[in-house]
Amino acid sequence: MPLIEINFDGLVGPSHNYAGLSLGNLAATGNAGLTSRPREAALEGVEKMRANLRLGLTQGLLPPHDRPDDRWLAALATDYASAPSHLKAQALSASPMWAANAATVSPAPDAVDGLCHLTVANLVTMAHRSHEWPETLAQLRLAFADPAFLVHPPVPAPFGDEGAANHMRLCERHGEPGVEIFVYGESGGPFPARQRREASEAVARAHRLDPARTIFAQQSVDAIAAGAFHNDVVAVANERVLFAHELAFEDKAALYADIAAKAPWVEIVEVPAHRVSLADAIQSYLFNAQLVTLPDGTMALILPGEARGNAAVWSWLGEMIAGNGPIRRLEVVDVRQSMRNGGGPACLRLRVVCDPATVDPRFLVDEAKLDRIAGVIEAHWPEEIAIAEIGDPALLDRIRTARRALLDTLGLIELIDR
Repeated sequence: MPLIEINFDGLVGPSHNYAGLSLGNLAATGNAGLTSRPREAALEGVEKMRANLRLGLTQGLLPPHDRPDDRWLAALATDYASAPSHLKAQALSASPMWAANAATVSPAPDAVDGLCHLTVANLVTMAHRSHEWPETLAQLRLAFADPAFLVHPPVPAPFGDEGAANHMRLCERHGEPGVEIFVYGESGGPFPARQRREASEAVARAHRLDPARTIFAQQSVDAIAAGAFHNDVVAVANERVLFAHELAFEDKAALYADIAAKAPWVEIVEVPAHRVSLADAIQSYLFNAQLVTLPDGTMALILPGEARGNAAVWSWLGEMIAGNGPIRRLEVVDVRQSMRNGGGPACLRLRVVCDPATVDPRFLVDEAKLDRIAGVIEAHWPEEIAIAEIGDPALLDRIRTARRALLDTLGLIELIDR
């Protein structure tokens, strides 16, 4: 079977809450302290996956991690009952839902050894995410146990790596050799630049990429300072198209020249800053959309409802679709619970180009499996979590019971002990 792109969505976990842990993520910090709705959030994610299936896309799933993370707390010489409030919140975070940060993926056609490589992100910049990688590694090594894949452990600290959220791939078709672009940060004004160039270079070496088809580009300092904590908040690529904000990159001219030299068939769709400001792009998550190729070969942009609600963004998109550009269709999904914590449609998925027959089928979904997942969510996910409840033992029991019920339904109960 030819190689195709599969979107593996992170399912929103039952501990989803608004603790405001992510410095530089304006939505997360701006909504800190609000009451979250984990059941609603997870069901929004299920509906997003259903929408992808109905577009003819192949869809996968990554289940939520064990929360609270008692192993991480034990390494800090404490437990949940005794931990200070900030460690409680960090241990309970449902942030693995944003699967774009799970790993960086290089499909087999790009690698010298002909394998599909995945390197788990270390996420060391943020404490609440720094303890995700062991369970992510366990999941990915289970899902991609076939010899067609090689799953690598994370790049060591202190070189921050945030995974596919700072990585783009351009190719004429998904199954053909591509040009991989690693976007790193040097400075972000008041906010940390989360992706280090050293980490990107290490991943490229581990993935056995051809240097002649690999690009390293610096993310704009202004973009990070405006709240674009990952590159995928200001740029997204798919096959022959790079869709980016005018101010996404520190040296746009050099990057575009490099792309033209290595991939002359690429079409760059740039949104001008005078039409859509960085503030509007970040508020609407215009670029944190899924840019996908449909079965008929055309491209669609899967956008959050907030993009339609922003007048400048929706006006520009309307003009783009009315033209003769490569993006021909807009699809709007409701992921407002994720958006309030700073993650749009693209944050929720990890793209893997491979033969679906080589993937553990327990990690792939169809409508019937999504029906079963939705049933578990409706039965077990908390309806609401107020910040004051974070230390409630009854809530912790319910969170763990919910996850176990999901893993049992998926046939992945071995992940309980990861």
